[in-house]
Amino acid sequence: MKKSILFLLLLTGIIFSACSTSKQASSNDLFNTTWELDYITGSRIAFDGLYPNEKPNLIFDEETNRVHGTNSCNGYSYKYTFDKDKLTFSEPGPATLRYCEGNGDKAFLQMMEKVESFSFDENKKLNLIANGIPVMRFKKVSN
Repeated sequence: MKKSILFLLLLTGIIFSACSTSKQASSNDLFNTTWELDYITGSRIAFDGLYPNEKPNLIFDEETNRVHGTNSCNGYSYKYTFDKDKLTFSEPGPATLRYCEGNGDKAFLQMMEKVESFSFDENKKLNLIANGIPVMRFKKVSN
């Protein structure tokens, strides 16, 4: 009986330890880098078909509270609101209006407007989350 209780306590400690080592979301991790999209949900078209030439990216500007980048071929910007792990995008700014192959630009901007929070996974990739589900994932490409 004592061995069973000791085993359960040890197992519980290991589980809590593993959970606590996951990287906590922090605003500092968002800034001073370019994030490139490497996954988006919701489309029936393959990722490389959506973005045949260039992948969308994000650059967070801490001073202006705006995020900007390309949606695969056009520039965009949004105001963002950040609070702990909550993140939302609103008030789209000016954007360029070139024709884009693949229709991924529209899918990207529509998904941005659904985002409610973010997290980082074990590979330090940025996940943007809507309704509790990661809907876009970005890898860090520069500092």
